[in-house]
Amino acid sequence: MLEFLARTLVDEPGQVEVHEFEEDDDTIVLELSVAEDDRGKVIGRHGRTAKALRAIMKADGTKEGKRVLVEIVD
Repeated sequence: MLEFLARTLVDEPGQVEVHEFEEDDDTIVLELSVAEDDRGKVIGRHGRTAKALRAIMKADGTKEGKRVLVEIVD
């Protein structure tokens, strides 16, 4: 779901990658990687877009009883 949302925001959807891994406390971490020029679009003004993406993914994880974190990586 995160990959789909990110692809709709960026100019280079082929560069979007999401890596998922689980931490020891069953927290799911999603690392979002986009093209350097698109990073600002994913973060948004004052981080609003990133905050919205995190809220959506957190709500989706809560539905399944999981804690979900979204990190935007270089």
